Amino acid sequence: MCRDCNRFRKEEKIQRAVFLDRDGVILEERGYLSHPGDVSLIAGAAEAIKLFSRLGLKVVVVTNQSGIGRGLFTRRDYLRVKAAMDALLARQGAKTDGEYFCPHAPWEECGCRKPAPGLALIAGKELGLNLDESFVVGDKRSDMEMARAIRAKSILVRTGYGWQTERDGEPIWDVVAHDIGEAAKIIARVIEGSGDVGHG
Repeated sequence: MCRDCNRFRKEEKIQRAVFLDRDGVILEERGYLSHPGDVSLIAGAAEAIKLFSRLGLKVVVVTNQSGIGRGLFTRRDYLRVKAAMDALLARQGAKTDGEYFCPHAPWEECGCRKPAPGLALIAGKELGLNLDESFVVGDKRSDMEMARAIRAKSILVRTGYGWQTERDGEPIWDVVAHDIGEAAKIIARVIEGSGDVGHG
């Protein structure tokens, strides 16, 4: 018998992700963070990331780092900050599945700089993600605009610049959460089928 006769088509698994902005969502907002000694996790960030992983989501950081393009710090500085963040998360048993950053200044009009969807598209291709079944958690309007561009559900957090973003009005996000911890609980309810991310 031909061995191909016993083959069957497996149902393709939908791989969802949660795209997280870094500063103001995972890390305390410092303004052009460039020194590892200034890295501090927002309370509950590690627990939220662990919950995302338990829910079967790929945890992907997408961050604009225009300080590099502006000449305020270097790529090496960025990598040192990333290493410090990863170490703090690891101490609490949490980890991300990928981090993508845009080093360009706004006037360079790079297609990977949020609100453009470039970073998410690259991550989607490399990690095999279903973008329109995914989530975006951020504190800036640019995060929410990226979510809309990839048709993902969007959650604005009030940490970082989120409170100002919310106060500025003209909401394009689906829902507002106090912080990443609350955002994780909202997403958990959606995945478990006991809630929905409604437009807010």
